[in-house]
Amino acid sequence: MEFFVAQILTGLANASSLFLVACGLSLIFGVTRIVNFAHGSLYMLGAYIGLTLMEALPGHFGFWGSILLAGIAVGLIGVVIEMLVLRPVYRAPELFQLVATFGVILVIQDLALLIWGPEDQLGPRAPGLRGVFRIMGEPIPKYDIVLLVITPIIALALWWAMTRTRLGVLVRAATQDREMVGALGVNQAWLFTGVFALGSALAGLGGALQLPKGGADLLMDFTILTPVFVVVVIGGMGSLPGAYLAAIIISVLNVFGVTYIPQSTLVLMFIVMIVVLMIRPYGLFGREEVAGEHGQVGEPEEPIKPASARVRAFVAAGLILLALLPLFGSNFALVLTTDILIFCLFAASLHFLLGLGGMVSFGHAAYYGGGAYVAALLVTWTETPMELAFLLAPLGAGLIAIVVGWVCLRLTGVYFAMLTLAFAQLLWSLVWQWQEVTGGDDGLVNIWPADWLNDNTIYFYFALILSVGGILTLRHVAHSPFGYALRAARDSKRQAEATGIDTRRVQLLAFTFAGFMGGLAGALFVFSKGSVFPNELEIVRSFDALIVVFLGGVKTLAGGVVGAGFFKGVEDLLTRFEYWRLVMGLLIIFVVVVAPEGIVGSLRRAWRRFGPGDSHAESPAEERRT
Repeated sequence: MEFFVAQILTGLANASSLFLVACGLSLIFGVTRIVNFAHGSLYMLGAYIGLTLMEALPGHFGFWGSILLAGIAVGLIGVVIEMLVLRPVYRAPELFQLVATFGVILVIQDLALLIWGPEDQLGPRAPGLRGVFRIMGEPIPKYDIVLLVITPIIALALWWAMTRTRLGVLVRAATQDREMVGALGVNQAWLFTGVFALGSALAGLGGALQLPKGGADLLMDFTILTPVFVVVVIGGMGSLPGAYLAAIIISVLNVFGVTYIPQSTLVLMFIVMIVVLMIRPYGLFGREEVAGEHGQVGEPEEPIKPASARVRAFVAAGLILLALLPLFGSNFALVLTTDILIFCLFAASLHFLLGLGGMVSFGHAAYYGGGAYVAALLVTWTETPMELAFLLAPLGAGLIAIVVGWVCLRLTGVYFAMLTLAFAQLLWSLVWQWQEVTGGDDGLVNIWPADWLNDNTIYFYFALILSVGGILTLRHVAHSPFGYALRAARDSKRQAEATGIDTRRVQLLAFTFAGFMGGLAGALFVFSKGSVFPNELEIVRSFDALIVVFLGGVKTLAGGVVGAGFFKGVEDLLTRFEYWRLVMGLLIIFVVVVAPEGIVGSLRRAWRRFGPGDSHAESPAEERRT
């Protein structure tokens, strides 16, 4: 019994920082509808700034003052980020702010590396709180007891601020209907800035408070990001009581998981999230989402149409140049272009799901990495010929997509996205821990193509044909009756069902087809590299695809391909420099601010305005405004 109580108290203490960061993210999402990927970076800044201040300010006052000052400093940094990066893209297409926050992550990562160096730094002991208390005979660190007192006080202070102050009333009103708040004369811009500053300050406060329990390192932003999103989703997006309760549940279960089921620690919180969302689709205290409420949706989407003769000629010329690459390009250029082609197919498969289907998946790497592992496992354990393994890989990925889609399509919006992430993490954990079969962290190697493909030039043409063919197939399906039914289900599910369309069946087929094409890209990848490792299933790989889709233009058919080509090409160029993330982040932010419709959408608008002939004609959206 004593050990059981001690475990609960440890879990409650661990929930403190998690609650503060999750609370800030929940506030930001509730008002601005921004899914802030950079929130973990603000947590990391709070830790580093707090550590720096603690080294300069001695004693009790210096320690606790440093924690408070770190929160204030990160809040001011949040003001700068909101005003310079996010405010210009509030009216961009839905969820486009994801790209901007991704750019902020890259910038902060390299700035932290530049200022504090690459070494992990240990946090100082809290003055006067060294040692332990004995509770029922079990040792509990004194600092943990202090956190057990501080966290409820902060939670109560936030509750009072949200329920008893004018700012709290405005925040709660904006959470329910921000357009009405603006119509009543409230300056939404400054409200958004204030809320973003408060959320950022809470993240910084959480980072500084955990210093005596951990320290500061350059990976802590991604380490905290996933648990924070899980907590916010379980509690209900925008709900502070939900975030508090979910942080306690996750932290306490994690402590018991480490003790009794160590193998479950990688996925326990995702299992909890799946169970909660299956019972309560909008979290413990969440509310049903309204389509299009995640940020401004931008201008109405124009009807897609087949490419013009000019565009087809331009694409044909580009493909001819690609086909001639072996004649004038180096071996390195062939390998790089092969990688870009494969990534373009992967991004195009996600774009089909996101752009045409309106289904935002945070776990699309499950099908890319899943297809790669299906092929690798067949070759490794059954000595399946490369050709057969290559054919079975996308089928295996498609089967995974059927199962995941069947469960996830009960939900919408961010809840749908997070549930896809949960299943992707379950698959990643299985691959990581089943070492005797999958190789674990060592991966699977010596997965080379057949002899007739065992040449870079020949494999380049193989990848070119299949990648371009897959992208054209996705485009053809978009113009088919199935593509129109999918867009109908996306735009108005009720009206689509009234016309006889089985929207759930259409969405499940689209989800499966996108998974199949992602698996095809994974099969091309594994035989190109000759190996596969669990990182191909990680969250970062899914986010890479998600970012390039928005970067290229989610409301254009070519957006995923163009975004992937641009991102991979620039990444290869910049990674030769030490602080390449800083430059890449600034470049992404610049593109987001200057081209809020994505690269393809902005180029199309520029062509209409400045191009020859009748391209000066106004778009349907412009005609409606006039």
